[in-house]
Amino acid sequence: MSRLSEFFPELKIDALLVSGLSNIRYLSGFTGDNALLLVTAGGEALFTDPRYEIQAAAECRCAIKISKGPLIAAVAKAVARKKLKHLGFEKARLTYASYQALKEALPLASSLKPVGPLVETLRMKKNDGEIDLIRRSVEANSLAFDSVIKRIRAGVTENDVAAELEYQMRRHGAQKPAFETIVAFGPRTALPHAQPTAQRLETNQLLLIDMGASRAGYASDMTRVLFLGKPESKLRQMYRAVLDAQLAAISAVRAGITADRVDAAARKVLKISGLEKKFVHSTGHGLGLEIHEPPRLGRKDKTLLEAGMAITIEPGAYIENYGGIRIEDTVLVTQSGCEVLTPTSKELMLL
Repeated sequence: MSRLSEFFPELKIDALLVSGLSNIRYLSGFTGDNALLLVTAGGEALFTDPRYEIQAAAECRCAIKISKGPLIAAVAKAVARKKLKHLGFEKARLTYASYQALKEALPLASSLKPVGPLVETLRMKKNDGEIDLIRRSVEANSLAFDSVIKRIRAGVTENDVAAELEYQMRRHGAQKPAFETIVAFGPRTALPHAQPTAQRLETNQLLLIDMGASRAGYASDMTRVLFLGKPESKLRQMYRAVLDAQLAAISAVRAGITADRVDAAARKVLKISGLEKKFVHSTGHGLGLEIHEPPRLGRKDKTLLEAGMAITIEPGAYIENYGGIRIEDTVLVTQSGCEVLTPTSKELMLL
């Protein structure tokens, strides 16, 4: 909170209205799904409804305001009472409808100012407690994967595998998946964000699993590729190229390097194999309270990596009507390099 308010003079605001739930959780500890947080240089107040009165008192150390009506109206009254003239708001988080309601409810002496990803910038660098929670999330994710893959057989559906993975995540300590689990068979593995279907696994088919656990609010992310049967040499070569690209990107990670250089390291390897144009997304992204956080490890992202950032490294190659390969780990940036948190083997797994 104190670090956040240090930006107020530069932004020329007296207070910041935080509306993104993940940002509210980061700043206050509140985990409910209806809240606004008003941060001033002198303190902060959480606004929520009566359903969360007991929960908010248990989770938060800031002032708590329970409103039986719209939270926006309660915030506007607090702004008027405190005589705040310049109120910043999260332009990427506040809905237009809420913005309009706030603008209409504020006194004429107060103005609204859009603010960029200020809290998200603070969230990029994790503290020791957050890193420990990410490690535990990674552990739950990998344990779930290990318990499921040994039971995969021909005839199982993508939906079956996805459901079992999510069940096992919970069994190993996660509260929920960090995102909708991706399970794809055969040519459908060429869809980077394939949604599970009733398609059944056949012999001599690829399997792509992209899964993440949310444990104590913090996410993990991992992608692994398996094969039922004996893969042809073309597929093995494609897998090796993607693995080499992933290892090259991991080797490039360290504090002080820009995010785009990590992306470039992966693309350089895939270009040698003629697969660069089959790599259709960025090399990775930050993660924490959300599955996608800054920085984005893409071609144009000049963010300097810092020790304590948690990121993914996940190059891939996708060939329509053939299949796709993606290999992904959760990685912690260190001063001299990085630590790969994901313990699961990256060799092509044969079933």
